[in-house]
Amino acid sequence: MSSQTVGPAVEALTDLIAQLRERCPWDREQTHASLVKYLVEESQEVVDALAALDTPGADRKVAYAELEEELGDLFLQVLLHAHLASEQGFFDLAGVAERLHAKLVRRHPHVFGDFVAETAEEVNANWERIKERERQDKGEP
Repeated sequence: MSSQTVGPAVEALTDLIAQLRERCPWDREQTHASLVKYLVEESQEVVDALAALDTPGADRKVAYAELEEELGDLFLQVLLHAHLASEQGFFDLAGVAERLHAKLVRRHPHVFGDFVAETAEEVNANWERIKERERQDKGEP
């Protein structure tokens, strides 16, 4: 496992993405739309790597190394989309992280609030109720 903390590692990656967008012709040309196929491809590769973890007789060290690599490739897609949005003045990676943090706290009242859930099924049912309430608050069907 890495001894490097998450903050500096992610900051180094965001700096690298900025350099690539500035200096690499291929990266400079990318748009949200042009990256969709890579997002789908990398997502499927993560799914495949996860499935390999449960393959009988699989070398778990190798399987986890593959999963780590594929999660990195998927994370690259998140970084690229956040950077593109930042270039357009909409949001950045910090905004993505902050929004996710708030959502996870909001959807875990059994951990951060006074809701009591004893089973995973109770947690899931409440999660779905919270999601439905959020959709209604946004005016979504």
